[in-house]
Amino acid sequence: MKNFIYLSLFLILLACSQKPKETSQETTPVSNNDNKPVQWLTFGATENNGKHIVFITGDEEYRSEEGLSQMAKIMSTRHGFKSTVLYAQEPDKPGVINPNYTRNIPGLESLKTADMVVILTRFRALPHEQMLLIDNYLKSGKPILGLRTATHAFNFGKNDSTSQWKHYGNGYNGDKEEWKGGFGRFILGEKWISHHGHHKHQSTKGFFAPGADNHPILNGIKDGEIWGSTDVYGVRLPLPGDSQPIVLGQVTNRKGEYNENDIFYGMSASDNEAATTNKKGEKLNDPMMPVAWTKSYQLPGGKKGKAFTTTLGASSDLLSESLRRMVVNGIYWAMDLPVPENADVALVGIYNPSQYGFQKDAFWIEKNMKVSDFK
Repeated sequence: MKNFIYLSLFLILLACSQKPKETSQETTPVSNNDNKPVQWLTFGATENNGKHIVFITGDEEYRSEEGLSQMAKIMSTRHGFKSTVLYAQEPDKPGVINPNYTRNIPGLESLKTADMVVILTRFRALPHEQMLLIDNYLKSGKPILGLRTATHAFNFGKNDSTSQWKHYGNGYNGDKEEWKGGFGRFILGEKWISHHGHHKHQSTKGFFAPGADNHPILNGIKDGEIWGSTDVYGVRLPLPGDSQPIVLGQVTNRKGEYNENDIFYGMSASDNEAATTNKKGEKLNDPMMPVAWTKSYQLPGGKKGKAFTTTLGASSDLLSESLRRMVVNGIYWAMDLPVPENADVALVGIYNPSQYGFQKDAFWIEKNMKVSDFK
């Protein structure tokens, strides 16, 4: 009997001494039912970082499903955050990404536990229950980072006349005075205005805005090294409220010939000639347009929050190490966390982004791109 007691105590002590398993850095597919296709992805956090970032994709042109999946992996693998990525899908085709379908992004319930949102959507008209989740997140005053077409993230047309979320739309000009210009203008700082540079012909080279040299969002970045083949967006100056320009975008002429088969359409980061006019003959670079800025926001009845916006952000733009670093720095800044001096933004796994551009519905049907492809 004594021996049995000693043996039992030994086994209990042995079990207590075992180290807990470390949190996996691998993708964890999430679905309401394991038998259903995976509709969104979650990349696990490390044990010492419980912060949760939700990446919302859904645009027809700039391959947000590619770019934000990679940024989510970087934030999880390199920085230890829990990262959830959401994708546009037709309700009757769960698990199949269709960037052209503007009315459904499953998994937005994850916003209930989110500490940070990164969004790159374009002209979405989401159903009431999904917009309510977004609105509740913003009322909480939690931070948001918008890329490229997030300035025109939502749009509600004639078929949405009964929607109570029309004020989020890019062209809103109704009775809610503070919402004029929609989500883009009110939350981020600007709505869709124009292609300031010549689309697919003039690229963007980023220079520090006056007085922003020491801003933590620019940690580890050299002046002039941010580059994207996407053109500079037009914005109205000055930007509203307490907006602070961080990076100005020089519209830059190409050296080489236009190449429709090249991921950058023949443009290159080595291009350096500042353009003087665009294809409409409009004067450029005097002044240069902000392509990255900070701003605060506050919904009526809600708490005050922080926003960071960059009008760069195509999946091919994110091949730029400096742009990835600015996005990572922007996430840390928006969450009121110490910004790394030189953030690790090394790509995770294989990253071969597509050329930006619109595709017809038949293209996406044939491609049959799955959420699980981005594991």
